[in-house]
Amino acid sequence: MIAHIVGWSIFRFTRCSVSGIIRANMINLSDKQRAPRNRTITIRGNEIDALKQRVIKVWDTVTIDSVLNKTIQGDTFKVLDLLPDQFVDLVFVDPPYNLSKTFNSNSFKEMEYKEYVDWLDRWISKLIRLLKPSASAYICGDWKSSPAIFPVASKYFYIQNRITWEREKGRGAKNNWKNCSEDIWFCTVSKDYYFNVDAVKSKRKVIAPYKNDNGDPKDWEDEGDGKYRFTHPSNLWTDLTVPFWSMPENTDHPTQKPEKLVAKAILASSKPGQVIFDPFLGSGTTSVVAKKLQRNYVGIELDEFFTCVTEKRLLLADTDSSIQGYVDGVFWERNTMSEQNENGNKAKIETADSQKEPIYSQQKSLFTSFVRI
Repeated sequence: MIAHIVGWSIFRFTRCSVSGIIRANMINLSDKQRAPRNRTITIRGNEIDALKQRVIKVWDTVTIDSVLNKTIQGDTFKVLDLLPDQFVDLVFVDPPYNLSKTFNSNSFKEMEYKEYVDWLDRWISKLIRLLKPSASAYICGDWKSSPAIFPVASKYFYIQNRITWEREKGRGAKNNWKNCSEDIWFCTVSKDYYFNVDAVKSKRKVIAPYKNDNGDPKDWEDEGDGKYRFTHPSNLWTDLTVPFWSMPENTDHPTQKPEKLVAKAILASSKPGQVIFDPFLGSGTTSVVAKKLQRNYVGIELDEFFTCVTEKRLLLADTDSSIQGYVDGVFWERNTMSEQNENGNKAKIETADSQKEPIYSQQKSLFTSFVRI
């Protein structure tokens, strides 16, 4: 008999099961070919054991010291109950949207609206206990998920804003408008929260460089190589690039968010040394950006392969703390790499390692596991 397992959802996040034993769908694709200039982060055979040892599992209640700056592999719905009270300053959440999607060895299936609302409520209700009274939350969604996120978030948080960001990547549709935007709900536990607007101002070229009566620049600066203005951030973000093969932050995760996007939330709503939490960590972007920006982090991810990808990215961050589009404390517009390089250190290019070891782009036979139900 084929059964469905408690994963991220007791009835929707599934693995195939035969005779009471769940086996991840792990077909070895180690021979996946990539172009020579492809910079997607991969895992080589000689890295696996060391990366797996960096990941922890939680079986009982824990203290903050035992999970701080760690990646936890496990079911968020179970792990949330084991974490300490009020240890989180900022939570960034990119949960599965309400659509059918495969995340390596697991699949999330689209639900009816009410069912998805209930699913959201199940983990958000557990999340609240972990947040400090001054904490903030950013919850991601698309056009179909946002109507469900709003009533649940309103139940537990003060909703401060809805950010919409342009996702230029994607295919068009013949019978509909191209879907190229997503939402992020900015919420706070209370009305007493931290927000540093100066940390997230954008640097933009001035199209019309007006001057005052004295002939001095009006709200802009002449830097020799161009005229720029620092602008306050709005709730419409059009300066982001979805990770793709030529970007060093790119992974094989199907819904990976740009590091630049997460950096905006972290810089605006937390201070150095505070704790950033992500209960649906994916390929680790939240933890990686937190580390690069001198914050502490805790993340939960169900898929073992992606916890290893996270740990590799965290190791890479030890020697390269750059965030594409964020240079010398400034957020730049898209397609301004030459200007960024002139104003800061050029981002390091990761040198390809020896090709002697196979490259694993998905959780395959090396990660096969069994869970009794």
